[in-house]
Amino acid sequence: MLHYTRQDIDQMEKIFRLNLINSCTGYKSANLIGTQSADGKTNLAVFSSITHLGSNPPLIGFVLRPTTVPRDSYRNIKASSLFTVNHIHHDTVADAHHTSAKYPEDVSEFSKTEFEPEYIDGFQAPFVKCAKVRLACRFLNEYPITENNTLLLVSEILAIHLEDGIVEPDGWLNLQQAGSVTINGLDGYAKPELIDRFQYAKPTR
Repeated sequence: MLHYTRQDIDQMEKIFRLNLINSCTGYKSANLIGTQSADGKTNLAVFSSITHLGSNPPLIGFVLRPTTVPRDSYRNIKASSLFTVNHIHHDTVADAHHTSAKYPEDVSEFSKTEFEPEYIDGFQAPFVKCAKVRLACRFLNEYPITENNTLLLVSEILAIHLEDGIVEPDGWLNLQQAGSVTINGLDGYAKPELIDRFQYAKPTR
């Protein structure tokens, strides 16, 4: 079995370390965040750090890299407080990954991919039209992570838009049926396969 110490990690070549550390914690969620600037310019960016924070109230969180360089998503979210979260599906991974390219502020990722923006119920941030799981969200607060100069953004879910046929009677989403993918590291996309569902676990002894 391979073994890396902290000293080994610190001395690794940059790209090798990036790939290793981004992969070793397991599969991550694969989503596109849609935002809109005050003057109506749309932005779309892939995120792998979006996570559930609580169900009542419905909260999510995600991490942003240091703000010392332009971050269109962050700027738009802080300006309007509104954004969308859209699942990535197995037939859209190439375009989804392309949204990580660094385009100028006035260039929308929608115009550089096959994704189409869609506005629903007057919500002032673009959804991805083809996404089968879509969330309308509002920014609530941010918390600096001083250890690496990143930000944790906490937001509430205002609305959920789902394709027919993926919601089970108990509210569970069949993400395999939806074709939602997951991210392995920085640039690997995978199709999850459901193994089983279990009852609420209770002590047996």
